[in-house]
Amino acid sequence: MVNEQTQAPLLSIVVPVYGVEAYLYQCLESIRADIPAGESNAVEMIAVDDASPDGCGTMLRSYAAGRDGVRVVHLASNVGLGLARNAGLDVATGRYVWFVDSDDWLPPGTVAAVLDRLRAHQPDVLMLDHLRVHEDGRREVDASSHLLHGVSGVSRLADQPHLLRVQHTAWNKVVRRAFLDELELRFFPGWYEDIPFSHPLLIGAEKISVLDRVCYLYRQGRQGAITSTRSGRHFDAFAQYERLMDWVNRRHPDGPLRAELFQLMISHYLVVVGNDNRLHPHLRRAFFQRVAEHYRRYLPTGGYPMPAGVTGLKHRLVGRGDWLAYSALRQAHRVAGRLRRPGATGGTEGSAGSADENPGRRAATASGAAAGQDDGPAATDHAGALSGGRRQ
Repeated sequence: MVNEQTQAPLLSIVVPVYGVEAYLYQCLESIRADIPAGESNAVEMIAVDDASPDGCGTMLRSYAAGRDGVRVVHLASNVGLGLARNAGLDVATGRYVWFVDSDDWLPPGTVAAVLDRLRAHQPDVLMLDHLRVHEDGRREVDASSHLLHGVSGVSRLADQPHLLRVQHTAWNKVVRRAFLDELELRFFPGWYEDIPFSHPLLIGAEKISVLDRVCYLYRQGRQGAITSTRSGRHFDAFAQYERLMDWVNRRHPDGPLRAELFQLMISHYLVVVGNDNRLHPHLRRAFFQRVAEHYRRYLPTGGYPMPAGVTGLKHRLVGRGDWLAYSALRQAHRVAGRLRRPGATGGTEGSAGSADENPGRRAATASGAAAGQDDGPAATDHAGALSGGRRQ
């Protein structure tokens, strides 16, 4: 079903949909109802029904009926989050595209603020801030949000290299469509699909703008999030990083950001291997060995900035391929974590309830690590940044 607009919009918002019947209406309405009066031709919304097994397909048909600027694509079979985003991108007509996950939503005033900034700066990439919203209604500021402060006008990553450490997902960036084509970027199948997509956007952009405003509300704790799902599919992260590194080798073979990307990659792997909610115990050693293999394969010739504290120690153990020492350190960390948290019933390293898949968070907590804190639940990961925390 397609409701045509009379002119090409400035912004296409692509919403991949799968298994979110309880949250879908809130997401769609937060977008459509937020479009300012007189701006209806500036925004189109494209919802992609990824063969959702619940009532989402019917809801989308009903929602789009009679609503201008709402387009629905129904896929014949489930293809997963990344390829569903591609399907929406293929029919998008806006100059800019924004990928919004269908269990999240936008706070009031967001669309107007985004449109104003796009018109004022005409960037390749517009970066946005967000809040995490927990099941009990609690809202949490991301540990990397402070990195968005004080970035005025437009800039390049070379001028603001810390932006590479902002939580790297697709949904906190609005991207110029032609720029995506110039970079030959699309989403790949598999979990952790944001890895080879989000980093190249910042690396390749000539004009990055930052909207230091909460423009996205990221739902936490939904059943089915990959960051709380034990599965062998977490090994997909390796193929996604290989795609990223291949892109960097082809496009920026002599770029100065290799060391930074390498550190982020290893830190992310450490998040996954240390998380009880992602890997079955019998898979943990094999995952660690793959991490050590990537460490040897991609280690920059000139080295890289070693993180402080326990995180740095774990990096060194990966570099040595020392599974036994890492396993002992992990167990000691878990015991110490339980002792530090009165009333805790069994903490996990990088638990999904408090964790963010944003390895850049370590930069925000480096002083704590240097003081002897480790990279456990309170000091590291948040659930699902790189992957978007979704499962389709």
